[in-house]
Amino acid sequence: MIYTAQKLLTFETFLAQYGNNPRYELADGELVDMEPTGPHETVSGKLATQIGITITIEKLPWFIPRTCLIRPFTDAATARRPDIVVLDETVLASEPLWEREPVITLGSSIKLVVEVVSTNWETDYARKVEEYALLGIPEYWIVDYRGLGGVAFIGKPKQPTFTVCQLIGEDYIQQQFRLGQPIISPLLRSLQFRLDDILPRS
Repeated sequence: MIYTAQKLLTFETFLAQYGNNPRYELADGELVDMEPTGPHETVSGKLATQIGITITIEKLPWFIPRTCLIRPFTDAATARRPDIVVLDETVLASEPLWEREPVITLGSSIKLVVEVVSTNWETDYARKVEEYALLGIPEYWIVDYRGLGGVAFIGKPKQPTFTVCQLIGEDYIQQQFRLGQPIISPLLRSLQFRLDDILPRS
């Protein structure tokens, strides 16, 4: 759902008014309510745990911030708030805003972004794929645990789908995994889980 303000917000105004509110992100000056639900947060939390365990096992200098905004373009009023972000701590000194605000502007700081699909699935499958590729983020996961995405993205019959997008050159190569299949990540090679493992318990 998009709330259209009386006037479009600048990035700076959004940061001041909504920077600490995990419910909202900004797209071309428009405030976007991401409508998080309990099951959505369940999937995000379980997945963050799996990623965190793998980072620890592999002894990588990476971490998952509690809150983080990504500003993909300095010339546009857009601020993304992925469900999970994995940052490389060794390069954060180059981030111009990080010392004052949890805002990332450089793709080199980000190893992985994850979006757990909700009703605004079009953004996750289309626009964010372009934005994250342009930033140079090595891997982007789309977790469509309810099979909401369009047939063009997840096929027919629609079913729960986990998409791993790996950046090759300037574009993402996508590999999809269904229920019962081990997730394979080129970035996190020792990762061991299936989509089934992160679904909400019924």
